[in-house]
Amino acid sequence: MAIIRPTLEQVQDLASRLHIQLTPEQASEYLALMQPSFDAYDLVDELPDFIPPVRYERSSGYRPSSTDNPLNAWYYRTEVMGASSGKLAGKTVALKDNISLAGVPMMNGAAPLEGFVPSFDATVVTRLLDAGATILGKATCEHYCLSGGSHTSDPAPVHNPYRHGFTTGGSSSGSAALVASGEVDLAVGGDQGGSIRIPAAWCGIYGMKPTFGLVPYTGVMAIESTFDHVGPMTSNVRDNALMLEVMAGADGLDPRQSAPKVDAYCDYLERGVIGLRIGVLQEGFQLANQDPRIAEKVRSAIARLEALGARVEEVSVPEHTLAGSLWSPIGCEGLTMQMMHGNGAGFNWKGLYDVGLLDKQAGWRDQANALSPSLKLCMFVGQFGLERYNGRYYAKAQNIARFARAAYDKALNTYDLLVMPTVPITAQPLPEPGSSITETVTRALEMLGNTAAQDVTGHPAMSIPCGLVDGLPVGLMFVARHYAEGTLYQAAAAFEASVDWRTL
Repeated sequence: MAIIRPTLEQVQDLASRLHIQLTPEQASEYLALMQPSFDAYDLVDELPDFIPPVRYERSSGYRPSSTDNPLNAWYYRTEVMGASSGKLAGKTVALKDNISLAGVPMMNGAAPLEGFVPSFDATVVTRLLDAGATILGKATCEHYCLSGGSHTSDPAPVHNPYRHGFTTGGSSSGSAALVASGEVDLAVGGDQGGSIRIPAAWCGIYGMKPTFGLVPYTGVMAIESTFDHVGPMTSNVRDNALMLEVMAGADGLDPRQSAPKVDAYCDYLERGVIGLRIGVLQEGFQLANQDPRIAEKVRSAIARLEALGARVEEVSVPEHTLAGSLWSPIGCEGLTMQMMHGNGAGFNWKGLYDVGLLDKQAGWRDQANALSPSLKLCMFVGQFGLERYNGRYYAKAQNIARFARAAYDKALNTYDLLVMPTVPITAQPLPEPGSSITETVTRALEMLGNTAAQDVTGHPAMSIPCGLVDGLPVGLMFVARHYAEGTLYQAAAAFEASVDWRTL
């Protein structure tokens, strides 16, 4: 059908919003000249969309009751059975609820998206199903994924499996809780500031943020295309490595990818750490809110690696702190433009667009007052930077990010891995309903000190469980060279095999 043409008055109004003044005569002339372009719009409207076919049967599923969902970790339940054989045959999977699963509702933790149903599967979904996995549903995630806690999701706050009433971490909150509680074998999370690794640390599981662009982000709702990562969350190292083998590699649809270097990650699991060079990152232990008990657990785990044969030294990389600071101008201005003004897609990149998601996300403007405080905060910062400074700080921060990456690279020329606490504190109590803006935002952002940096620099980073403090899990984070995920698995597997972390 033909698109609606603007009236003469609407053309004048459009011009005015573009800071252009038109006389009625000029507007009429332009309106006539616009018609051939609108004919092209008509053609696009008539053609079917060019999206991947859905290859595995599934039902639309259902919202589980609170009785069947005690941690609030499920958003939607369904069952999609994959191939009869493959690397993940017999394994069950939960998908973070910003990942498209055709025919099954996707809310991304936010009321403006409630009722949206994707029409195609994300690339990682198809790859998991091709490898024999069975998808059991969508895991609750934080409000537009803008929280490192688990209290901002519009469906409900997600409870920690180790202590009800405490946060799981976020934004892949439900993904971590479902793996930790044994409801699924595997989960897929997303990471733009630590959203895989934070909940992995607080729920006592293994969370991998791969090298930027290693795993295609196609079919996952974007936040900021230079930060967007998706990766595996599992209860053991081998499953994590298997999952990454299945998920990694170019799909030809994600412009975030540039000839990613895929490896046989399971080949690293039995290599041990004898001779492995590990740099203990001093800045990673110097966060203002560092709990000394967390630091002690992590240093004890490092000592165990040293006893297993690793060569361990202290190292300083001041740019680690700088990289974390760069997140604010890039993340806040980027998400304001891409996820909000750009309706979840943005412009000027070639990739697979979800037109239905774009249409649905445009409705956020009608519910803007209900956006989470942490998202509002980022939008206020981002909009100010865009309006007052024309995006120059986004641009300059992207330039400086290359400097921060080079500093990591320099340290990783000497060391195979850098190591530090994943998060500086243990899981905190969930804020009470009606909590102040300050408390809500604090509980959403207080844990990002070590994890945001690798989203800026793109280096792979993995959180592994290394002990308990007051009955709550502690995470140790490894960082490696770009595309050196195998080295992360090498160290993680050696530590896992040496001790039951729950006894530490």
